Amino acid sequence: MEVRRHIEVSGIVQGVGFRPYVYRLATRRHLTGTIRNTAAGVTIEVQGPSEAVQDFVDHLPAEAPALARITSLSVHEAACNGDLDFRIVHSQAGEEVRTLISPDVAICPECLHELFDPKDRRYGYPFINCTNCGPRFTIVRDIPYDRPSTSMAVFPMCPACRAEYDDPLNRRFHAQPNACWDCGPRVELWNKLGRRIDCRDPIAEAALGLHTGLVVAVKGLGGFHLAADATSAAAVALLRERKRRVEKPFAVMVPAVDTAREFCELDEGARAAMESVQRPIVLLAKRTHTAIADAVAPFNRYLGVFLPYTPLHHLLLREGGFKALVMTSGNLSEEPIAIDNREAVSRLDGLADYFLVHNRDILLRCDDSVVRIAGGVTRQLRRSRGFVPVPVFLKDEQPSILAVGGELKNTICLTKGKHAFLSQHIGDLENVESYSFFHEAIDHLQRILEIQPGTIACDLHPDYFSTKWAQQQRDAHVVGVQHHHAHIASCMAENHLEGRVIGFALDGTGYGTDGHIWGGEVLVAGYQDFERAAHFEYVLLPGGTAAIREPWRMAVSYLAHHFGRDFLNLDIPFVRQLDRPKTELLLRMMEQKLNSPLTSSCGRLFDAVSALVGIRHQVNYEAQAAIELEMAISSSDDQAAYRLELLPDGQNWVISTQPLFEALLEDLGKSVPPGIISRRFHNGLAEAFAQLACVVREKTGLDRVCLSGGVFHNAYLSQHLETQLAVAGFEVFTHHEVPAGDGGLSLGQAVVAAARLDGEGHH
Repeated sequence: MEVRRHIEVSGIVQGVGFRPYVYRLATRRHLTGTIRNTAAGVTIEVQGPSEAVQDFVDHLPAEAPALARITSLSVHEAACNGDLDFRIVHSQAGEEVRTLISPDVAICPECLHELFDPKDRRYGYPFINCTNCGPRFTIVRDIPYDRPSTSMAVFPMCPACRAEYDDPLNRRFHAQPNACWDCGPRVELWNKLGRRIDCRDPIAEAALGLHTGLVVAVKGLGGFHLAADATSAAAVALLRERKRRVEKPFAVMVPAVDTAREFCELDEGARAAMESVQRPIVLLAKRTHTAIADAVAPFNRYLGVFLPYTPLHHLLLREGGFKALVMTSGNLSEEPIAIDNREAVSRLDGLADYFLVHNRDILLRCDDSVVRIAGGVTRQLRRSRGFVPVPVFLKDEQPSILAVGGELKNTICLTKGKHAFLSQHIGDLENVESYSFFHEAIDHLQRILEIQPGTIACDLHPDYFSTKWAQQQRDAHVVGVQHHHAHIASCMAENHLEGRVIGFALDGTGYGTDGHIWGGEVLVAGYQDFERAAHFEYVLLPGGTAAIREPWRMAVSYLAHHFGRDFLNLDIPFVRQLDRPKTELLLRMMEQKLNSPLTSSCGRLFDAVSALVGIRHQVNYEAQAAIELEMAISSSDDQAAYRLELLPDGQNWVISTQPLFEALLEDLGKSVPPGIISRRFHNGLAEAFAQLACVVREKTGLDRVCLSGGVFHNAYLSQHLETQLAVAGFEVFTHHEVPAGDGGLSLGQAVVAAARLDGEGHH
């Protein structure tokens, strides 16, 4: 019996080879009908014998292309017609946009093979791509995702490329960036003044420059990298000096996983993360005595390593025979990455000796993503290229809300139905360039998703750029969300949790509902609201933000808090090395409560311990003292743990650090090595929070714990705490889709705002 079915498919089904896949599926079964891209995804009409049609429907989701992600599929009966074959028909404009755009994807094995095949017409072509790989998100101006809506619109295809593009059986069928030597973008090498250098092979010439110790700005998928030979101490030192990046680690690109193994410890999980289509930077434990210059990641046991993901990267690494290139974002510290050729020349003036550029425009900045494997799980530290704009799938439909994140590691989030779309990493909103990128990201997401939300969620901190921006939007309903509540809600949302949980929100800074700076919080939270069940005792933050840059101030603050001025008589290296006049000034400032806000921050506690044991008195990048304290943990199996005390405070608890500092000072007096002290400190934190969870469970009956906040980027603490909580019978939930740090904050803000609207009956 002849039947016809109308099928609607939503999800990531455009620009990923979905239509040719469906075409082959239908023609192999001798079915007739059509498929077309729509604003919501694709619509398929299929007709033929009922068994063949049913077989087609059964196989449709099962064999979909690797990059496709089907979020919904509906099948309806339709009236048969006189179709004679199966056709791919053109997109229709003017409908509401609900399709999902694919992220930028690393070059696929087939294209890589052709790139290095002398017999292939695209041999050595730096922009080779097909439906299974290449740029997407960063070249999209609008949707539907068709060539005229991308930065490839200015490159008309030659007859050979057009034939591939039009052939449903070719893997370049409707590959929007399809191009070749005859019709596509070209690479040029420019000098530091932005003038073209006349040479036969710009990539080979750039490789030569790198070999002689020069710094080369290389245009990638989402922006420029600054490249230098990672095995040359002089080249790395030069790059550090020019980029004004004193000690923050650089990422390193290596030609293959086996090369990474020469420099780092690599297990199966790390290998899988490196080779995934997203090609993130993966943090790996360093081996000792390798060819990588020490200055690539000083005072750090880990190296951020990634594989080449564009054809140009592969050509550059192979052409130069490099084992490893530093590939760091093309910017001055903390500014957004440069994307335009002329912009790069002016903004990277004095940083790069050469510019390896091309004429395919990047429409959207997108930094490299960064992940770390902890406890066998791939955890996001920075979710950007390769992952964005794939949404986080939510359990329930949400009203459309724009959440604008925090001040540091900013991302924004737009919710639509069951999808939460997080932007790429925007960075720290502390300069004009980042602030304008923040605007760009909001405009672009709203445009490609066609959402103009009536509600904006923001942080409670009145001085954050993102909060001020939200308050200025006159026609929107603004919902302020407490920072640590947003952290816990974001962990709940990505784990599809309902009801209430025990939340540990540990980070450096977040504005509290009492006007103090929070950061060591135990919350009992649902989406709509939260109660504070426990927190670290308040200490003074002498000099405000100056105390974040100078951890020695926090050490003085804690010592003065617990021991008064008597600590100045302690016979330990930290006290002996103090600058007495400066310390005296600091103590007077604290005694008079001048520019010394109160904080319960866990991050500042890490800073104090780091300074006390002599690791960091001043930092050059955010969280450096805490990171190096984790890196210092000794590999001994010392199980000792510094004790923290729980003091009742009305209905809640305060976590006192007095016994911790008493034990720590005793160890310093006995010259216990910093590595052992760091280990005991970490063990103490894990034990204290496991104990706290039991105390809160007794009172509330809750046995689900969510861990969030930047402190949980610390793998040692996370794993130890998760293990102890599991042993105590808790269900533990952590982040894997969005970062535990402030990069995941916007997701939490969005779901809290949605729950509040729901509670107030808004829709």
